[in-house]
Amino acid sequence: MAVYTDVAADELAAFLTGYDVGELLSYKGIAEGVENSNFLLHTSKGSYILTLYEKRVAADDLPYFLSLMAHLAARGVHCPQPERNARGEVYGHLAGRPAAIINFLEGMWPRRPTAAHCAGVGDALARMHLAGRDFPLARRNPLSVEGWRPLLERAAPRADEVQPGLRDFLSRELAFLERNWPQHLPTGVIHADLFPDNVFFLGDEVSGLIDFPFACNDILAYDVAICLNAWCFEPDHAFNVTKARALLNAYEKQRPLAEAERAALPLLARGAALRFLLTRLVDFLDVPPGALVKPKDPLEYVRKLRFHQAVASVGDYGLAPSGSMA
Repeated sequence: MAVYTDVAADELAAFLTGYDVGELLSYKGIAEGVENSNFLLHTSKGSYILTLYEKRVAADDLPYFLSLMAHLAARGVHCPQPERNARGEVYGHLAGRPAAIINFLEGMWPRRPTAAHCAGVGDALARMHLAGRDFPLARRNPLSVEGWRPLLERAAPRADEVQPGLRDFLSRELAFLERNWPQHLPTGVIHADLFPDNVFFLGDEVSGLIDFPFACNDILAYDVAICLNAWCFEPDHAFNVTKARALLNAYEKQRPLAEAERAALPLLARGAALRFLLTRLVDFLDVPPGALVKPKDPLEYVRKLRFHQAVASVGDYGLAPSGSMA
């Protein structure tokens, strides 16, 4: 979450008159994240999140994201719901941007995830994948392997300013992944951005999955690989196999991975690391002047990518061979 676009109080109050959310009492920008402009609203009827969609989110994709949240919630997945305006629409326009009001979920995201948190995420992710099987809409993933080269081309001229040799490192890795990316693994609805700040907990229990603007249809095990990157490394960038084992075992209790998915997991984890390295690098090099945003360190994902490059088998992720006892 972040704030790229400021919203005046009178403009926001006028926008809210089209919704049954009460009178605006206060609001503030949320500076975490890098993708959209987000505000916490307090009204006479409660608390809400206002999101102005920017950058990589196209207005034509919003019905997919917002309908998906309603679909998942109807099947028992805890996620926020969009408020409809007086015309029955799930989004409108504010400050020149597509904008949606989402109900507020109780809970907090874990600043230092534990193995119990990782197990909760694995369980919730598998339930989300299963709940999405009959979702009628489809959206390709613009940030899957075919979308990485344009990101590299955008960042390449200045990549070595961030770390000497980074441009060549990224070019070699992307060429490898383009040649070897798996083509026939199970696909379905994925979240594609299930980082700790997108999962709320009450204690060790997941209370909600949030922030769906990257949701799409892609390889299900790729979503698992994203979570390995997001949840299973320590602040010093060491991989925590105990957390990975907890995440993967909990996932497989709901949706066992096929043998081909297991075999592809190291490659998918490399791809996930490269995807976030590239988008973070582009954002790091291209923060708009005056934006209320904290760009994330792209070099974190260089270290994670090097780890995945050295993985010999899924056993390095704590995943027991098929048919054995976990």
